[in-house]
Amino acid sequence: MDNNEFQSLKDFLDREARRINSTDFIADDPVQFPRRFSKLQDIEIVALLSATIAWGNRKMIRNNCEKMLSIMDNDPYAYLMDGAFEALPDELNIHRTFFVRNFKNMLRGLSRIYCHHNSLHDFARHHHVGDETEPAWKLVEHIQHEFLEANGCNDPRCLPTKLGDTALKRINMALRWLVRDDGIVDMGVWNVIKPAQLFIPLDVHVGNTARSLGLITRKANDKRTVLELTDVLRQMRPNDPVLYDYALFGIGVEG
Repeated sequence: MDNNEFQSLKDFLDREARRINSTDFIADDPVQFPRRFSKLQDIEIVALLSATIAWGNRKMIRNNCEKMLSIMDNDPYAYLMDGAFEALPDELNIHRTFFVRNFKNMLRGLSRIYCHHNSLHDFARHHHVGDETEPAWKLVEHIQHEFLEANGCNDPRCLPTKLGDTALKRINMALRWLVRDDGIVDMGVWNVIKPAQLFIPLDVHVGNTARSLGLITRKANDKRTVLELTDVLRQMRPNDPVLYDYALFGIGVEG
């Protein structure tokens, strides 16, 4: 790709990102759920839970995020710290292959974190996640340790376990919500990681769009592809590469 083609593609992605990154985006996206809250702990908990079940049909995702919030009495942090989730039946389905037994594993792990840290943001700061070149993967590594201590195992329905290979799509999406701070869709409640350090949440739509535009050639939606695609996007917008998630995802969904 020569300089003129690169600039033309950047201009196109800038236009599409501006068009799609609007308040109209919120109503159809799971980002709406953490946005309902003002307390940092509530935002973090709902962001992680909503992102964890964010695969498949978007309407189903939204309905099942509502189900989770209802289970938590729409008071996530208080519900988490009270431990009321232990009384739930394990086999109750929440979303596709995510059941209450997985929900419990996640809440036990998060409860352990919040028992020792005021927030997940403080937990990330304690572990110097912002100093890492791949902060999302390092954060998950530390969260996995807490989940292992809380549950005696790491549940792949809660967090990916093969950190050398996983695209970490759902965590990268949750971090986009928490870190980006343009005041439109994303919330910008964290500063332990900078927007420049974020990685693209690589799903089928984003991957297919990126390939059709010549941004990547690899067919696998894995960690290596995330790193390669984000590196290209950083060349276009060094301080905020994942702004282009809106363009790539939106174009993919719209066809």
